[in-house]
Amino acid sequence: MRGLTATEVLEEALERFHPRLAMACSFQKEESVMLDMLLAIEPEARVFTIDTGVLFPETIETWRAFEERWGVKVEVFDARGEPPWTGGEHCCANGAKTAALEEALTGLDAWVTGLRREQAATRVGVEPLEHDERRGIWKVNPLADWTDKDVWRYIAEHDLPYNPLHDRGYESIGCAPCTQPGSGREGRWAGQDKLECGLHVDVVERA
Repeated sequence: MRGLTATEVLEEALERFHPRLAMACSFQKEESVMLDMLLAIEPEARVFTIDTGVLFPETIETWRAFEERWGVKVEVFDARGEPPWTGGEHCCANGAKTAALEEALTGLDAWVTGLRREQAATRVGVEPLEHDERRGIWKVNPLADWTDKDVWRYIAEHDLPYNPLHDRGYESIGCAPCTQPGSGREGRWAGQDKLECGLHVDVVERA
């Protein structure tokens, strides 16, 4: 899929994998773009989110705005776990988030994510299509080569809803206890030696 536009990547992915394909949605700016593209091609495409129980109120607001704008019902996979998410050692490390993802991916051949190379040093090698050898599933990253400017240009041109936290300095938005304003992903797990939550730490074959 190298050299294809984001829309072409989604078209190809849907042709290969639908209906055993779903899009992961964390209600960030990338999902604003991908939902608009994906549902224009296939209105019955599945969309899911992982609910940790500690999402920002603004993220919940964006969730409702997405469902209203595109008429999609976002499937919810519970990752609240015990003890409650409070940041630090009780953030992502309890395994509830990855367990919820495994449940969400059950029965699928592929999932769509908003990974972009520009987001972090851990993502510079992201390709539009990758095979997760550990899970035995394909990962589709239609925005792999997009910049922040590309994302915001698309949102503005199509007048899309987006998470208002982006206007307050949050470039990457996770759970409320462990996310602060910051460039790239530096606001995630601030003060911790951590770059990924575990959902995208994969052994992959680039395609």
